[in-house]
Amino acid sequence: MPRLIDLNCDLGEGFGHWTMGEAPDADLMEIVSSANVATGFHAGDPTLMNRVVNLCQQHAVALGAHPGFRDLVGFGRRNIRATPEELVNDILYQIGALREFGRRYGIALQHVKPHGALYMEAAVNEDLSRHLVETLQRTAPDLILFCMDISHTYAVARRLGQPVVREFYADRDYDDSGSIVFARHVAPLDPARVTEKCVRACLEGKVQTVSGKDISIDFESICFHSDTPGALEIGRAIKAGLQQNGITIAPAASVIARN
Repeated sequence: MPRLIDLNCDLGEGFGHWTMGEAPDADLMEIVSSANVATGFHAGDPTLMNRVVNLCQQHAVALGAHPGFRDLVGFGRRNIRATPEELVNDILYQIGALREFGRRYGIALQHVKPHGALYMEAAVNEDLSRHLVETLQRTAPDLILFCMDISHTYAVARRLGQPVVREFYADRDYDDSGSIVFARHVAPLDPARVTEKCVRACLEGKVQTVSGKDISIDFESICFHSDTPGALEIGRAIKAGLQQNGITIAPAASVIARN
């Protein structure tokens, strides 16, 4: 099981004077190896994007785009009916915006990770996943796509040869199929229990589902969310727990280069 792992978190999830979550982005930057930066549709604005990209440069954290549904009011957690072409155009628009801020600070874009309901829609929508991967192959063939192991997104990316990283969700539950249980609101979690879950997944390749069943899980990156209550304590506990068990944290590009 993985001894080199990426640790990622969704950052820049505010808008103007409004902020989602209690953990400052600058503090989370000291924990993660890859950052998923909100790109304006579910959260984020140009000034916030600029600030978070600058933080990535300062902390040597790999930069990723976190495009979502065009849903500021619902924080990208509501499913919006649109064609795969329309959704991929929205994703491409958001990737391009963040890429320019990365160029401003001399940081290449490492990855793209759809947000929230868009991530879940791509997971079950093969047509959307194919449109997305084919577009990335024309516009950014080296861009790593983050997704779940059991998703259509992963299967299509592997089939078409797009770099891809599978995620393990530290602060989300799993069902017996291996999919995360989508939640609009997450209750406070015990950092020690979350850490134990992550370490077990790394060392044994197992996770317990909501039904109490153990299932196998494959991944290259662990995700926790900045809007989960106690996110900073959770992230610090995960990082310490991984390191104490001989697991090295590194950006996703380094992880897949080793495999």
